[in-house]
Amino acid sequence: MIIILYVSVAVIAVAFVILVISLMRTLNELKGTMASVTHTLDSLNKQLEGVTGETTMLLHKTNSLAEDIQGKVERLDTVVNAVQDVGGTVQELNHSLKKVTTSISSSMNRNQEKIAQVVQWGAAFKEIKDKWFGEKGRHESSRKQRSTSQKAIPAPKWERSH
Repeated sequence: MIIILYVSVAVIAVAFVILVISLMRTLNELKGTMASVTHTLDSLNKQLEGVTGETTMLLHKTNSLAEDIQGKVERLDTVVNAVQDVGGTVQELNHSLKKVTTSISSSMNRNQEKIAQVVQWGAAFKEIKDKWFGEKGRHESSRKQRSTSQKAIPAPKWERSH
């Protein structure tokens, strides 16, 4: 029995040595894996620092761009308001012109007979004037012909040049 006890202790010792050796191999592999993970995390940390810096710069540029756009939108609002005011003014002017045109048209329709009479009177007056000045002009030209035939008066210098 003692031999069985020695053999059992020897088997346990061998099993323990095998267990220790396999644990050492696993721990060595784990150590390598941990070193690789540490290297990857260091690299990732450096990349994140670069990305963080670029993100900060991009955020500053975005904020300044947003402020610039806000200023331009405010200026554009004033232009839009001015254009809107001009449109309203043009619309009011158009409405006023329409009222004036309608008023003139209705006034002309109401006074059409009077206008026709005024035109007829004007034509008659012109006819009388033409007759009056036509006969008077004929009398003056015959008088001039008589006076020039009696005496020759030289023409002024400015009339001679033509």
